[in-house]
Amino acid sequence: MSFIAELWSFLRMRKKYWLLPIMVMFVLFGGLLVLSQGSAVAPFIYTLF
Repeated sequence: MSFIAELWSFLRMRKKYWLLPIMVMFVLFGGLLVLSQGSAVAPFIYTLF
């Protein structure tokens, strides 16, 4: 949790708010890959890429 707080303080201090949507998309995409690794949804996700 301290990593997120440190990252947020970096974004605020350096005024890099445009990086926030990119990081959110990376987290969502990573979560989707982890959750679909062994499930029945995996073949449908592989067809997207």
